[in-house]
Amino acid sequence: MGFSLVAAGVARSMLPAAPWRPLIENLGYTVGFLIVVMGRQQLFTENTLTAILPLLDDPDKRSAFIRVARLWTIVLLANLAGAMIFAWAVSHPGIFPSNAYPAFAELAHEAARPSFGQILERGVFAGWLIALMVWLMPAADSQRPAIIVILTYIVGVAGLSHVIAGTVDVFYLVAIGQLSFAAYLGGFLLPVFLGNCIGGVSLVALLNYGQVVSEGQDDRK
Repeated sequence: MGFSLVAAGVARSMLPAAPWRPLIENLGYTVGFLIVVMGRQQLFTENTLTAILPLLDDPDKRSAFIRVARLWTIVLLANLAGAMIFAWAVSHPGIFPSNAYPAFAELAHEAARPSFGQILERGVFAGWLIALMVWLMPAADSQRPAIIVILTYIVGVAGLSHVIAGTVDVFYLVAIGQLSFAAYLGGFLLPVFLGNCIGGVSLVALLNYGQVVSEGQDDRK
């Protein structure tokens, strides 16, 4: 996921500061999602759909909930650890062109700047779109890359908040000493985690589960 920051930052550093610049640079934001999803790696916001649907259909809700909670915890912590390590590595000059580092910092400040409530709200819509992407993937066949690019491009260009991609951005500020770890935890991680979960679970999983149940009842008739 760290390559979303790298690709968007490098693109920003090579483009003029024009009103249309976000339309181009946010194509770079989709790169991390393409790598993760097409590489069949585990992304936390994907699991807000794939893990919740079996939970809703399991008659033994308690044990199913425990399994989902364990999966969420492992995937989230692993994703966050990877994002933080990547952000720390990127913070060291010399890896990428020198003019890219100010662009990385600008993107990171833009991700961290909104208020707690704004990040939560933006997280709801980001969680909704990522879970919707997962819902569409089985029917996409050869169009899978296009689905990933289109939906994650909307997340990027609309300035929505994603818990893992955003952690790379915001933790970059922690790594370069421009933000405290406590501010990252309370001001970004908590609201974006809540928002992504609300968007992924309530607005996609529950609605789509209701659709599946309804179709199953119609088939039995």
